[in-house]
Amino acid sequence: MTSSVYIIAEAGVNHNGSLDLALQLVEMAAEAGANAVKFQTFKAERLVTPEAGKADYQKLTTSSAESQFDMLKRLELDKEAHFALLRHCQKYGIEFMSTPFDEESLHFLADECGVKRIKLPSGEITNGPLLLAAARKGLPIILSTGMATLGEIETALMILAYGYLNRSGKPDGQSLLEAFISEQGQAALRERVTLLHCTTEYPAPLRDVNLRCMDTMAEAFGVPVGYSDHTEGIAVSLAAAARGAAVIEKHFTLDRQLPGPDHQSSLEPGEMAEMIKGIRTIELALGRKYKFPALSELANRVPVRKSIVAGQDIAAGDAYHDGNLALKRPGDGISAIRYWDYLGKTADRPYRKDEQIDS
Repeated sequence: MTSSVYIIAEAGVNHNGSLDLALQLVEMAAEAGANAVKFQTFKAERLVTPEAGKADYQKLTTSSAESQFDMLKRLELDKEAHFALLRHCQKYGIEFMSTPFDEESLHFLADECGVKRIKLPSGEITNGPLLLAAARKGLPIILSTGMATLGEIETALMILAYGYLNRSGKPDGQSLLEAFISEQGQAALRERVTLLHCTTEYPAPLRDVNLRCMDTMAEAFGVPVGYSDHTEGIAVSLAAAARGAAVIEKHFTLDRQLPGPDHQSSLEPGEMAEMIKGIRTIELALGRKYKFPALSELANRVPVRKSIVAGQDIAAGDAYHDGNLALKRPGDGISAIRYWDYLGKTADRPYRKDEQIDS
C-alpha cells in the first residue's frame, strides 16, 4: 500500500450486466483520479441458492418479483468482459480490481487476470476456505469488516496468517493460533493485510457509522485500516481520510436513477471527483506529526512576534518596571518571553518611547 490514501472507486455491479456501461465506469473512475476501479467476480450458481431472499435494500431498489439468484445472474460479468476491462484499465492508467465471492473466481482473478491485490467483502469474513485460498496467493489482501465482531476479525486474521505462512495443509485451532502469534505471521499481516471498517447497510445511517472503530481495529491488530463507505454523500469518506484511513472505498455510478441494487447509494461522476480532490487536500494538510515551524511561516516570526520596548521615555539609570516597559511588534529585538527578566534592572542608556530595549 502506498503512503497516500488508496482510493477504490467501487463500480461493483453498477454496470447492470452491460460491458459498455462497465467500460464507461472505468473511464469515469480514471478521470476522477481514483487509484483503482473495482468490480465483482462471481457466478450466481456458486454464490446463492435459488431460494435465497434479497436483502431489504435490494427489495427497495429492484423488482420484488425477481429472486436474488435471478438478480445476480443478470449482473454477472463473463471472462471476456474481465479481459476487456483489464485492457481498458491499462489504457486509462487505473488499477483493475474485482471482488471474488468463491474460490474459482479468486483463482481466475489471481492466475488469469493477474490482479495486484485481492479485495474480500464483508460477507466473506467468515468464509474460512476463501480466506485461506486468498492468503495462499501471496498477494496483498484488503478485507472489509462490516457486520463483524472483533473476535470474528481476529479469527479471519488467524486464517490469513496461516495461509501466508503455509501453502499447504489443513488448519486447526492450534496451528491457526501459532501462525497468528508468530513473528512471521504478524509481519505478514502488517505488510499485506488492510482492514476496512464498514457498516453493511445501503445507505448506511450516520448513527451507525462509528468511525472510531478504525482506531480500535488499528490498535487491536496493528495492521493498516481504512474505510468502505456506504453512507450518502462524501462527508464521511473525508472524515475517514482525516482520521488516517489507508484506503477509502466508495460506490459510484454514472447515474443514480439507473435501475439496480446499488445505484441509489452511489456517487455520481462529479461527486466522486469532488471526494477524491477532498481526500488529496486532506492528506496534504495532515502532513507530519512533529511540531516545528514550517518553512512557509518562518518569515512571519519577526513581523508578528513582539519585542521589549520602552513604554515611555526612559532616562539612563531608571529602573525598569511595568509602567515604563511595553511589548510591541516587530519581534527582532529582545523577545517578549524575557519581559520578567528585565523588571527591576536599570537602563544603561536613555530610550525614547517605543524604542527597543537592547541591554
